[in-house]
Amino acid sequence: MWARLSLVFGALLLLVSGGVLVGGNVLLNYYSDQITHEGGLGDAAATGATIDGPINLLLVGIDERIGNEEMGARADSIIVAHVPASHDAVYMMSIPRDTRVKIPASKETKYNGGTDKINAAFQFGYQNGGGRNNGLKLLAETVSNMAGGLKFHGAAIVNFDGFSGLVNALGGVHMCVDERVTSIHVGWNQKTGEEGVPYNFNADGIPTTLKPNMKPQVYEVGCHDFLPWQALDYVRQRDKMGNNDGDYGRQRHQQQFIKAMAKKATSGGVIANPIKVHEILGSVGKAVSFYNGEVHLSDWIFTLKDIDSDKMVTLRTNNGQYNPEKINGQLFESLDPTAVELLKSFGSDSVATFVASHPELIANDAATPVSTPSN
Repeated sequence: MWARLSLVFGALLLLVSGGVLVGGNVLLNYYSDQITHEGGLGDAAATGATIDGPINLLLVGIDERIGNEEMGARADSIIVAHVPASHDAVYMMSIPRDTRVKIPASKETKYNGGTDKINAAFQFGYQNGGGRNNGLKLLAETVSNMAGGLKFHGAAIVNFDGFSGLVNALGGVHMCVDERVTSIHVGWNQKTGEEGVPYNFNADGIPTTLKPNMKPQVYEVGCHDFLPWQALDYVRQRDKMGNNDGDYGRQRHQQQFIKAMAKKATSGGVIANPIKVHEILGSVGKAVSFYNGEVHLSDWIFTLKDIDSDKMVTLRTNNGQYNPEKINGQLFESLDPTAVELLKSFGSDSVATFVASHPELIANDAATPVSTPSN
């Protein structure tokens, strides 16, 4: 995602500055100050401020209670992205949020370390005033340890609520639905026509029965032009999925959403319109906090400028299948041996070779929708 958004920056510089370097630098610094942040990676940071070789990025989607820090923030979506030394592709692997891991201690936030679900790592770093920086730091160090010492050159924290302005600026996206998905968040009263939450929920937040007269929003298999609210609602779903693939389905759909946004953001109708590009970039800072690893934004732009949406390869963790383990009555997810080796290949710049020998790991991006089993 950041690779493609960076290319939009490059397009803006060319369009608005008319090729004048000084004007481009002014714009670049303006947007860089809004979006880029220092630190955030702790011991998981790659040494030496350079992205001349292979690049590893940590992309984190968070559920953050703005203005209510006591509620904390957890990482609902964790994606490790790898750009090979050739800088001509990007591979994306999701780590299930319920994966059981060892989380290092965080002295800054008074967390003593322990074993928990990986999405709790961000929370333990975020608590007690740690905020986003320490949340990202502890999560990055946790993932690094999982992957045999993997180091990151940069990271991005994504607030999916913040994406609303960005997707609105894009005017929606074109996506192909690969399984029938029923929304638990959006529906309409069939008598009054009023919008509302269609389902009742139990104490664990699991949808149970439909509310009287409510009809939920349904996303049918096939390719559609999604309105902004539809795209954001679709990628949140994990409960009412046609293939019953839960978090794995949501991970796949979020990766598809990233590709769809990238394609729309760099389409001719967008980047040829300086006003729209400016509107998009003005929304980026509300959705994305980019930790640039002390590498100037201009270097990121030109290093990643040749990566387009067709060169973004999404990978299936655990081959898209649940691999649960129950410990002391609590259900966790675990990475199978192939997923562990895939994750470790990110640190040795051997992802392409590994994937070539395991082609089944390449996720269907729904360019050609797959059929779903009948009920």
